[in-house]
Amino acid sequence: MNYLIAVLADRIQAEAAYLALEKEGIKGTILGKGYKSADEFGLIDPKEVAQKQARLMAFWLIPFGFFAGATFNIITGLDTFAWAGEIGNHVVAGLLGAASGALGSVFVGGGIGLIAGSGDALPYRNRLNEGKYLIVVQGSDSIHRQATRILRQFEPENIQGYKE
Repeated sequence: MNYLIAVLADRIQAEAAYLALEKEGIKGTILGKGYKSADEFGLIDPKEVAQKQARLMAFWLIPFGFFAGATFNIITGLDTFAWAGEIGNHVVAGLLGAASGALGSVFVGGGIGLIAGSGDALPYRNRLNEGKYLIVVQGSDSIHRQATRILRQFEPENIQGYKE
């Protein structure tokens, strides 16, 4: 699906642009206060993506960290925690490895999700939070050309096309 997104400063401009599109037979959607929200429309929330990625990485990194820590302790024969005994040393080393895996999943999984997972959704969400309005038109390239011509009359802050 192809999308065309225009950012307009206020509700009056957004409604006028929507009506101008409708007059030409182009179906659009208004996002903003009083209309559809970003979540209702389906703009991806980067925080949700980051949390999902962190959970996925934790699923693999915590057990791997435990076994890596315990194995390292067994191979090296370190007696780092004398108070814990031989088996306790292996368990404590495994727990420290699991904690390192959890920390890695939070920083790497969450960080990658915030950077790579957000795309252009975050700037559009920020503009909606500032009280601006978005007009979204879905359709073919010819519809986008026609909609762009109509929307430019309203001097949008930004107009951008996307292809999936």
